[in-house]
Amino acid sequence: MRTTSALLGALCAGVLVALGASVPLAHGDTRPLTISVSEIKDGMKGYGLTVFKGTQPERFDVEVIGILHHFRPGEALIVIKTPNPRLDVVKTVRGMSGSPIYIDGRLAGAYAYSMSQFEIEPVAGVTPIDLMLAELRRPIPPGFWPLERGAPLPGAIGTQPSPGPAHASSIETFDGPPGTYDLQAHARQLADRLGNRLDPAQSMARAATPLMMAGVSDHAAAALRKLVEPLGLDPLQGGGGTDVPDPDSPKHFVNGGGLGVELARGDVSIMGLGTATYVDGAGKVAAFGHPMLNGGDSDIPTCIGRVLWVNASALASHKVGECARPLGALVQDRQTAIIVDENVTAPTIPVDIDIVGAVGAPKTHWHSEITDDKFMGPGLASVVLGSVIEATTSERRDLTWKLTSRIDVGGHGTVDLEDVGISAGGAPDEGEWARSKLVSTIGDVLNNPWEHVRIAKVSARFEVKYARDLWRLRGVELLDPVVDAGAKARLRLHLVPQIGPELTRVVEVTMPSELAGKDVDVEVVPGYDVVPDLAPPETLDQLLMNEPKQTVTARALVLQFRVPSQGMAYRGRVTERLPAFTLDALRPQNSNGGPEPFPSWSRTVVPLDWYVDGRDKVKVKVRAVVR
Repeated sequence: MRTTSALLGALCAGVLVALGASVPLAHGDTRPLTISVSEIKDGMKGYGLTVFKGTQPERFDVEVIGILHHFRPGEALIVIKTPNPRLDVVKTVRGMSGSPIYIDGRLAGAYAYSMSQFEIEPVAGVTPIDLMLAELRRPIPPGFWPLERGAPLPGAIGTQPSPGPAHASSIETFDGPPGTYDLQAHARQLADRLGNRLDPAQSMARAATPLMMAGVSDHAAAALRKLVEPLGLDPLQGGGGTDVPDPDSPKHFVNGGGLGVELARGDVSIMGLGTATYVDGAGKVAAFGHPMLNGGDSDIPTCIGRVLWVNASALASHKVGECARPLGALVQDRQTAIIVDENVTAPTIPVDIDIVGAVGAPKTHWHSEITDDKFMGPGLASVVLGSVIEATTSERRDLTWKLTSRIDVGGHGTVDLEDVGISAGGAPDEGEWARSKLVSTIGDVLNNPWEHVRIAKVSARFEVKYARDLWRLRGVELLDPVVDAGAKARLRLHLVPQIGPELTRVVEVTMPSELAGKDVDVEVVPGYDVVPDLAPPETLDQLLMNEPKQTVTARALVLQFRVPSQGMAYRGRVTERLPAFTLDALRPQNSNGGPEPFPSWSRTVVPLDWYVDGRDKVKVKVRAVVR
C-alpha cells in the first residue's frame, strides 16, 4: 500500500511539474516563468538554448548589455552579449533566431537580431517573450482556410474544404488585374511593401533566415536569391530536407530545438531554418522572434530541424542543416514571431516533371512538393522546373525545347499549357521559367480574387532536341502590290534555316471590302509574339479558359493588319469586328459596366514545321470600289 501511494504521489508530482513548465504562469507559483523587460537590468546574466549539432539544444552564456526602448512601434529590444567558445568565433548566427534566452532563471525572449554584418563581438538583440506569447494566443480568424476545418490537405482523413469566397487580400497578394500575373513584378511589390532590403546604416537588423537548399541548380539558386533576399531570406546551398524521417529525431518541438519551415521538399527541397522559443505543451510553438515572410495567417509545412554545422563567416555566420522529421504547420507569420501548430498539416502542391530526349540521363522523373503560398508557390515552381531541367539536359549545345504541362485545379478541372523555346549553348535561362505559362498560371490561380481553390497537382513533360530548330525570316516579297477589295494578296516568305539553303513559301491574305481605297500595312510576325484579344475574366472559370490562349501557336507565322471596325469584350466573351452602331446600342446609359471596345485586327495564321525568328512588313494598296 505504501509503495502504491508513493508511486501515485510521484506520478502526480511529475504531472504537476510538467503542467507548470507548459504555461507562462502555473497556478499557485510565487513567481512567473517569464521575466518582463521592466525587470531586466544591465549586467544581469543568464543562458540561452540552441542546437549546435544534431537535434539536442545546448546551453550558452548570456549577459545583458541593456534595453533599447521603442525599438519598433510598441516593441522594446533586449541587447545581450553571448560569451561562448563557439559564439566568440562565429558571432551572431543566422539560424539561431528563436533561441530562447533565460535571465534569472526565467524566459526573457528570443535571440533574433544582429548588430551588423561584419561583427567583431558576439552581440545580439532579443525579442521580448511577452510580444511572442501575445501572438501565440492570437486566434485564427473565422473563415481562414484550411486551418478552420482542421483536416490535413491534400489526401487527408477528413472532409476536404469546399472552395469558398476569397479571403481578404493579404500583404503578399499580387497587385494586378486577374490573368496578368508576373513573378518578377510580384517580387518587387513584396520588397517595396515589406521594406526588408539591407540598410548599411541600420545598426540592429533582424537575423536573416537561412534557406537551406538541396537539389537546386546554380542558376535556379541565383534566381531564387533575387526573389527572396529583399524579404530577409538568405538562400544557401548545402541543406534542405530528407526523404526519410530520422527515427531518432524528437517527436515534438522543444524549447531551443531546431525548427524548419518547408517551402519545398522532395527531389528539390528548400527549408528556412530557425529555432523554437517556447512550446506550450498543447502543440503550439512560438519561434524565430521575427517574421519568416511576414505573411500573417499562413499555412506552410514545418519540420524538426537538424543542424549539421555552424559555419563561421566574417560576413554572416549561419547554421547548416536539414529537416529531420515533418511536423506541423506555420499558422501565423507576424512581426515578433512565427507560430507553429503541431496539430495542423499544411497543404502542398505536388509537382511531377518528366524529361524526354536527354539520352543517357541517370534520372528523368522528378517529384517535389511546394507550398501553395501566393508568392512562394509560383516562385518555387520556377526554381524546381529550372533545377531539374538544368540538372538533366545541360550541355554545351544548342537545343530546342517544348514544355507541356497540366494544372489540376480543385473543383475546376484541368488547364493544359504549352511553352516552347530555343536555347543557345546550354539549358534555357532561368528567366524562361519565371515567364512561362506554367508559372504565370500558378500565380494567377493562387492570387485570384474570386475563390480559394487548391491546386491539386502539377504535371509537366519537358521534351528536348539537341538542335537549333529555328528558321530566320530574311524578308517578305509582295507579289500583288495592288488588289481589289475582297481579293487576295500574295506574299513570298524568304526563310533561312540554321544550316542549309534558303526556302521560299507563298502565302495569301484576303483584303476585306471595308479597306477599299486604303493602303494597308501587313505585318508578318512569329505566332509566339502575337497576343490574341481576350476578355478580362470575371470568374475563376473564365480565367482558366484564358490561360492557354495567351499566344498564338508557336510554330507559325501570323499575317496581320488593322481594320476600321472595333471588337468588343463583355462578360467574359470577345466579339471581333463590329460596326460602331452596335457598340453604341450595347453601351448602358447609366452605368460604366458596358462592353469594352478594342481595335480589331485581321489575322491569318500560317502553320509551319519550325519556329521562326524575325518580322517584316509590306504595304498593299486596295483599289477603291467604283460605283
